[in-house]
Amino acid sequence: MAKGNGRQIAQNRKARHDYTILETIEAGVSLKGTEIKAIRNGRINLKDGFVRFRNGEAYLFNVHISPYDQGNLFNHDPLRSRKLLMHKKQISKLHEQSQNKGMTVIPLKVYLKNGYAKVLVGLAKGKREYDKRETLKRKDQERQIQRALKDY
Repeated sequence: MAKGNGRQIAQNRKARHDYTILETIEAGVSLKGTEIKAIRNGRINLKDGFVRFRNGEAYLFNVHISPYDQGNLFNHDPLRSRKLLMHKKQISKLHEQSQNKGMTVIPLKVYLKNGYAKVLVGLAKGKREYDKRETLKRKDQERQIQRALKDY
Protein backbone atom coordinates (compact mmCIF):
# COMPACT_ATOMS: atom_id res chain seq x y z
CA MET A 1 0.00 0.00 0.00
CA ALA A 2 1.48 3.28 -1.09
CA LYS A 3 0.76 6.51 0.73
CA GLY A 4 1.06 9.96 -0.81
CA ASN A 5 3.37 12.05 1.34
CA GLY A 6 4.08 15.20 -0.60
CA ARG A 7 2.34 18.49 -1.29
CA GLN A 8 -1.12 17.45 -2.41
CA ILE A 9 -2.31 19.20 -5.57
CA ALA A 10 -5.59 17.45 -6.42
CA GLN A 11 -7.79 14.69 -5.06
CA ASN A 12 -10.54 12.60 -6.62
CA ARG A 13 -13.16 12.91 -3.87
CA LYS A 14 -15.86 11.16 -5.84
CA ALA A 15 -13.71 8.02 -6.17
CA ARG A 16 -14.14 6.91 -2.57
CA HIS A 17 -17.89 7.50 -2.85
CA ASP A 18 -18.36 5.52 -6.08
CA TYR A 19 -15.73 2.81 -5.52
CA THR A 20 -14.28 0.61 -2.83
CA ILE A 21 -10.50 1.05 -3.01
CA LEU A 22 -8.73 -2.28 -2.59
CA GLU A 23 -5.10 -1.35 -3.23
CA THR A 24 -3.10 1.79 -4.00
CA ILE A 25 0.15 2.29 -5.88
CA GLU A 26 2.25 5.42 -6.40
CA ALA A 27 3.16 6.15 -10.01
CA GLY A 28 5.10 8.83 -11.79
CA VAL A 29 3.59 10.63 -14.78
CA SER A 30 5.25 11.38 -18.10
CA LEU A 31 4.48 15.06 -18.72
CA LYS A 32 5.29 17.58 -21.44
CA GLY A 33 6.81 21.05 -20.97
CA THR A 34 4.15 23.30 -19.50
CA GLU A 35 2.05 20.53 -17.91
CA ILE A 36 4.14 20.43 -14.74
CA LYS A 37 3.80 24.22 -14.34
CA ALA A 38 0.03 23.94 -14.70
CA ILE A 39 -0.03 21.11 -12.13
CA ARG A 40 2.02 23.19 -9.67
CA ASN A 41 -0.63 25.90 -10.05
CA GLY A 42 -3.30 23.31 -9.16
CA ARG A 43 -4.88 23.29 -12.62
CA ILE A 44 -5.67 19.55 -12.78
CA ASN A 45 -8.96 17.66 -12.57
CA LEU A 46 -9.06 13.91 -11.78
CA LYS A 47 -12.85 13.56 -11.67
CA ASP A 48 -13.42 11.32 -14.71
CA GLY A 49 -9.92 9.87 -14.97
CA PHE A 50 -9.11 6.19 -15.43
CA VAL A 51 -6.16 3.95 -16.32
CA ARG A 52 -5.90 1.68 -19.36
CA PHE A 53 -3.18 -0.80 -20.26
CA ARG A 54 -1.60 -1.08 -23.72
CA ASN A 55 1.44 -3.11 -24.81
CA GLY A 56 2.56 -3.69 -21.23
CA GLU A 57 2.32 -0.01 -20.31
CA ALA A 58 -0.19 1.95 -18.23
CA TYR A 59 -1.79 5.17 -19.52
CA LEU A 60 -3.83 7.78 -17.71
CA PHE A 61 -6.92 8.88 -19.65
CA ASN A 62 -9.48 11.67 -19.22
CA VAL A 63 -7.46 13.68 -16.70
CA HIS A 64 -7.76 17.36 -17.55
CA ILE A 65 -4.66 19.54 -17.10
CA SER A 66 -5.55 23.10 -18.05
CA PRO A 67 -3.14 24.95 -20.37
CA TYR A 68 -0.49 27.02 -18.61
CA ASP A 69 -1.32 30.74 -18.80
CA GLN A 70 2.13 31.86 -19.96
CA GLY A 71 2.65 28.82 -22.20
CA ASN A 72 1.27 30.34 -25.46
CA LEU A 73 2.70 28.32 -28.41
CA PHE A 74 4.10 25.53 -26.23
CA ASN A 75 0.85 24.55 -24.51
CA HIS A 76 -0.42 20.98 -24.63
CA ASP A 77 -3.71 19.20 -25.30
CA PRO A 78 -5.58 19.26 -21.94
CA LEU A 79 -7.09 15.76 -22.29
CA ARG A 80 -4.22 13.84 -23.89
CA SER A 81 -3.34 10.40 -22.54
CA ARG A 82 -0.29 10.34 -20.28
CA LYS A 83 2.00 7.40 -19.62
CA LEU A 84 2.29 6.23 -16.02
CA LEU A 85 5.76 5.33 -14.82
CA MET A 86 5.69 2.12 -12.77
CA HIS A 87 7.67 -1.10 -12.56
CA LYS A 88 6.71 -3.86 -15.01
CA LYS A 89 5.66 -6.14 -12.15
CA GLN A 90 3.34 -3.48 -10.75
CA ILE A 91 1.81 -2.87 -14.17
CA SER A 92 1.24 -6.55 -14.87
CA LYS A 93 -0.23 -7.12 -11.39
CA LEU A 94 -2.66 -4.19 -11.75
CA HIS A 95 -3.59 -5.22 -15.29
CA GLU A 96 -4.26 -8.80 -14.19
CA GLN A 97 -6.40 -7.70 -11.24
CA SER A 98 -8.34 -5.15 -13.29
CA GLN A 99 -9.45 -7.89 -15.69
CA ASN A 100 -11.85 -9.22 -13.04
CA LYS A 101 -15.48 -8.19 -13.38
CA GLY A 102 -16.33 -4.86 -11.77
CA MET A 103 -12.69 -3.88 -11.21
CA THR A 104 -11.01 -0.75 -12.55
CA VAL A 105 -7.94 1.38 -11.90
CA ILE A 106 -8.54 5.06 -11.14
CA PRO A 107 -6.39 8.04 -10.06
CA LEU A 108 -6.99 9.08 -6.44
CA LYS A 109 -4.52 11.92 -5.79
CA VAL A 110 -1.90 14.02 -7.51
CA TYR A 111 0.91 15.40 -5.38
CA LEU A 112 4.46 16.71 -5.68
CA LYS A 113 7.24 14.61 -4.19
CA ASN A 114 10.84 15.83 -4.43
CA GLY A 115 9.85 18.12 -7.31
CA TYR A 116 8.15 15.38 -9.34
CA ALA A 117 4.43 14.96 -9.94
CA LYS A 118 3.17 11.65 -8.60
CA VAL A 119 -0.24 10.01 -8.98
CA LEU A 120 -1.73 7.67 -6.43
CA VAL A 121 -3.70 5.13 -8.47
CA GLY A 122 -6.08 2.70 -6.86
CA LEU A 123 -7.48 -0.67 -7.80
CA ALA A 124 -11.19 -0.14 -7.28
CA LYS A 125 -14.41 -2.12 -7.29
CA GLY A 126 -17.59 -0.25 -8.17
CA LYS A 127 -20.19 0.23 -5.44
CA ARG A 128 -23.87 -0.36 -5.93
CA GLU A 129 -26.41 2.27 -4.90
CA TYR A 130 -27.31 0.51 -1.63
CA ASP A 131 -23.59 0.20 -0.75
CA LYS A 132 -23.23 3.98 -1.13
CA ARG A 133 -26.21 4.58 1.17
CA GLU A 134 -24.84 2.12 3.72
CA THR A 135 -21.46 3.88 3.71
CA LEU A 136 -23.10 7.28 4.26
CA LYS A 137 -25.17 5.87 7.15
CA ARG A 138 -22.06 4.38 8.77
CA LYS A 139 -20.16 7.69 8.48
CA ASP A 140 -23.12 9.56 9.99
CA GLN A 141 -23.31 7.12 12.90
CA GLU A 142 -19.57 7.47 13.56
CA ARG A 143 -19.93 11.28 13.58
CA GLN A 144 -22.79 11.06 16.09
CA ILE A 145 -20.76 8.74 18.33
CA GLN A 146 -17.80 11.14 18.22
CA ARG A 147 -20.08 14.06 19.14
CA ALA A 148 -21.55 12.10 22.04
CA LEU A 149 -18.09 11.15 23.32
CA LYS A 150 -16.90 14.74 22.96
CA ASP A 151 -19.65 15.97 25.28
CA TYR A 152 -18.50 13.69 28.15
